[in-house]
Amino acid sequence: MKALIDTNVIVDALTSREPWKESAEKIFLMAANCVADVYITASTATDIYYLVRKCLHSTEQAKQVMGKLYSLMEILAVTRNECIDALASAVNDYEDAVIERTAAKADMDYIITRNIKDYQNGMVKAILPDDFITLMEEAAL
Repeated sequence: MKALIDTNVIVDALTSREPWKESAEKIFLMAANCVADVYITASTATDIYYLVRKCLHSTEQAKQVMGKLYSLMEILAVTRNECIDALASAVNDYEDAVIERTAAKADMDYIITRNIKDYQNGMVKAILPDDFITLMEEAAL
C-alpha cells in the first residue's frame, strides 16, 4: 500500500502537536517497520523544514529531523506537469492540487491528511490518519 502524507500529518508527528500526534507517530512507526510505503513530495519537504526549524529555533536540529524523516519516507518529485495539471484540477486549493496530481502520477493508493475535504474532488482517495491506521491493521490480519 502506497500513501502520500500531507504536510499537516508530518508536522503533527514532528512537533508533537496535540491531539493528533499519536496517530501521526503510529504512521511513522508503520513506515519504520516497512508496514506501509509512505511518501512526501519535494515541495512538502521544504514546507516541513521551514515549520520544523521555526518550531525548534535551530537550523542544525531541523536538518537532523529532516534527515531522519528522509530515512523513513520516499520523496516524490514535483514537476512542471503536476504544477500545470493542478491549475485545471477539481481540487480547489492549488497547493493541495499539486500534491494530489503528484500522488496520482505516482499511483498512490491514498493521501493521508486531516483535511480530507480539501481533496474530495481529486482522483486519489484522501483518508484520515486514524482510518489509514485501521485499514493497515485490518489488512495485517
